[in-house]
Amino acid sequence: MARPAASLRHRIALEAARLISEHGIRDYQLAKRKAAERLRARDESSLPKNREIEDALREHQRLFHGDDQPTQLRVLREAACEAMRYFARFEPRLVGPVLDGTADVHSAVCLHLFCDTPESVIDMLGDAAIAFAEDHRRLRIDGERFGDFPVLKIRQADVCFDLTVLPADAIRQAPLDRAGERPMRRAALATVEGLLSAS
Repeated sequence: MARPAASLRHRIALEAARLISEHGIRDYQLAKRKAAERLRARDESSLPKNREIEDALREHQRLFHGDDQPTQLRVLREAACEAMRYFARFEPRLVGPVLDGTADVHSAVCLHLFCDTPESVIDMLGDAAIAFAEDHRRLRIDGERFGDFPVLKIRQADVCFDLTVLPADAIRQAPLDRAGERPMRRAALATVEGLLSAS
């Protein structure tokens, strides 16, 4: 029999997964806080880890979107490959839900681009008359350091692209992922093409 605390953690993880899948919330911290509020859980220790939410999200998609999620994932991975070819000179790496397989209709194709002058990417988009919005993202470099990096957001043919521009030498070490203390999983074009071939 599950302990009450473990049962509550699981219920919060399931509710957070539902919010992520059905409302497009991509911030795991926000999703778990909203889920805890809905379930009236006030004890911080009852909050699930990000890895538990990711597992619950996979289960939610399997149960409620089993037919259409794989098709949507394939469309997004194909779009990722096309974008990675386009941005080849910036050595793009795919990250996030499209890589890990949890992508859905709310997901953007998230790429890391590497160059020391973000203006190079901006100029490339401007030369091609591609509209974009600018933002920034805070990433954990390691256990102690954080960095703020420019983000360019594009919408093309009903697919959203989220381009984080990192310094050229950041290709050697990935930032830490949102689900733990491990380096973020990233994939080069050949790996993404392999995922498409295997599906």
